[in-house]
Amino acid sequence: MSNQAIPTSAAKSANQAATQPGAAISILILAIAAFVIVTTEYLIVGLLPALSRDLAISISAAGQLVTLFAFTVMLFGPPLTAWLSHLDRKKLFVAILIVFALSNALAAVAPNIWVLALARFIPALALPVFWGTASETAGQLAGPAKAGQAVSRVYLGISAALLFGIPLGTVAANSIGWRNSFWMLAALSLLMAAALWALMPAVARSPRMNFKQQARLFREPYFLANVVLSIVVFTAMFTAYTYLADILERLAGIAPAQVGWWLMGFGAIGLIGNWLGGKAVDRAPVKATAAFAALLAIGMALSVPAISSTIMFCAVLGLWGIAYTALFPICQVRVMSSATHSQALAGTTNVSAANAGIGIGAMLGGVVIPTLGLDKIGYVSAAIAVLAVIIAPLVASLGRKQA
Repeated sequence: MSNQAIPTSAAKSANQAATQPGAAISILILAIAAFVIVTTEYLIVGLLPALSRDLAISISAAGQLVTLFAFTVMLFGPPLTAWLSHLDRKKLFVAILIVFALSNALAAVAPNIWVLALARFIPALALPVFWGTASETAGQLAGPAKAGQAVSRVYLGISAALLFGIPLGTVAANSIGWRNSFWMLAALSLLMAAALWALMPAVARSPRMNFKQQARLFREPYFLANVVLSIVVFTAMFTAYTYLADILERLAGIAPAQVGWWLMGFGAIGLIGNWLGGKAVDRAPVKATAAFAALLAIGMALSVPAISSTIMFCAVLGLWGIAYTALFPICQVRVMSSATHSQALAGTTNVSAANAGIGIGAMLGGVVIPTLGLDKIGYVSAAIAVLAVIIAPLVASLGRKQA
């Protein structure tokens, strides 16, 4: 999310745009587009079991598609956002959505994992550019007086995708098939592109980012320590979560047609975590990270032992879901608040750090399953979460030195 101040000319244009009938509907379309784009990243986690069966590959191999997408976002996010964020926003968003439409269509017809990997790599290049510029554009469209509300609406689309993208994919995979899930996303991407082209008013261009000057941020120890902490946290989260659908199906004995609804419940209970995380992070970001990482470790470690009791299993999944969802906003705010300047770059860097953790977690989980067994993945994830708890005080000490 960009926190750059809008220049005087841009603020003037933003005020004008707020009076146009198309401003409110454009922000709504951006929120829906954000949901479609972020769902494209996370939906595949819910599709892994069905995709694995259909393409005759192991669940571990299928999980590396998550790693590929995440590492692509991690590596290319900051430089591509810096390179493209000055372009005409309307044309940029339409182009990104067309890329997503074509890539999802390619995924829908992929005959093997290699074509599917290409269909995942291409949109991964465009996702961070959209994520890094959509909220700033919404603020410009709404004008300074309503910029905060506009940004929150766009992030509601992103949050909805984070919480429900995977469950929706799982439900869709068992009702219309995993290929039709990608066709559905392709159609929605095209629809959003057409809507933005027809309804979005002109937005003042942002100045080209001086990436070299902003990159001085990467010399600050406290900021770098917070980025590392985010990588560890997201590795812990996604080592187990990437394979949660498989855990529910193979270990808990949940029917494939019901797995998506269980994941939906996991996301719904996570809304509590989203609220709690937002409250806690304002007071002490690093302490909040440690607290929720500890809860995450407990939830993941107890998930398999609790399977024999439905009530206990639901309670443990609830604890896991609350901690998991709380850590998304906590990590974003913590990293951005650790930066002494260039908060826009700091926010994009945390997105890259999160995706590094997602990729490492999916890869690590893919190694754990064939070596130790699916029933051990919760313990490995919990151990990484405990590592995050141990690192947190060290990060806090660097913050006190910087202050």
